[in-house]
Amino acid sequence: MNKIIIIMFLLVQLAFAQDKNTILVDVKSGSPMLVGVCDRDAFADTNFAWWFNSGYKFYNPDTSTLRLIKEIKPNYTIKIVMGTWCSDSRREIPRFYRLLDEINFSEEKVTLINVDREKNGVSVDVSNMNIELVPTFIFYENDVEIGRIIETPNESLEEDYLDILYNIGL
Repeated sequence: MNKIIIIMFLLVQLAFAQDKNTILVDVKSGSPMLVGVCDRDAFADTNFAWWFNSGYKFYNPDTSTLRLIKEIKPNYTIKIVMGTWCSDSRREIPRFYRLLDEINFSEEKVTLINVDREKNGVSVDVSNMNIELVPTFIFYENDVEIGRIIETPNESLEEDYLDILYNIGL
């Protein structure tokens, strides 16, 4: 009886488990692209590492702005919606991860969702997020959206990030 319960438990876990770092072929370019929920490890794949690693390494965020961001208690989460097929995403995502590392922001508070060219997350429904352009960085406090950076920052990633946090009084 215990074996049956264990097997049923494992089957339920497998049924509800979400695949991460799924790679499909982009029909338009024939190149690999990430889709669905991903984590940073997805960028270690050679298909993506060439642009991620160089973008990360060569971005130098403004340290005075980072200090101000770091002073704010991180009671917020961030959802990133991007496309590995998108040049803006390939530019901004490594920079954003560099910024997050510089302020020691927990990756547990970041959800990374990759979409195809039609802005579908394949295994993740992003239709309620109003995604028109990628990348889109959405900031939440208590599951309520408090701001977003869409496609390219107005000033810089760190300035726009700080503005979002200041505008809501964090």
